[in-house]
Amino acid sequence: MPMKGKFPLRRTLRYLERGNVYLRDTVKIVTINYNTLGETHKGARDFVFYNLPQLQYKNQNVQMQTFKNLTPSPFIRCFLNDGDEVLIDIDSKSNTSILEHVKKLLGKSEDILSAERKAREKKTNPANFGREFARECICQVPGQVPCPSVVPLPKN
Repeated sequence: MPMKGKFPLRRTLRYLERGNVYLRDTVKIVTINYNTLGETHKGARDFVFYNLPQLQYKNQNVQMQTFKNLTPSPFIRCFLNDGDEVLIDIDSKSNTSILEHVKKLLGKSEDILSAERKAREKKTNPANFGREFARECICQVPGQVPCPSVVPLPKN
């Protein structure tokens, strides 16, 4: 992708992967309401400009929508899958404080993320062998020497 236009770094994969907020599975829709003018809306504008693409990239199953110039004070509304709503007031906050607040309220904890990472690693790595993996022994892989308990090894 050519580096043309205003702030082309926001469109790079490296920038999008730097985001570190993974929303919980119960979050289905996130709406951000802010105005394009006004000092109290500056943090919300910066959040939408810099952090929302990263948030969308890391949470592709969550629908995210922005509403401009419809509200006197900026806020984030999150709809959960059980019908509840979460309202977050972001009036006069910076984009980093908004991101940290969203991460604390709706983000997955480090314990959950590490458990998911470990479970994904266990399933997808074909080099893992044992009782809890897909293959119990390497002899089950085609082209490998069979187990000596099943087929005796050659004498030489």
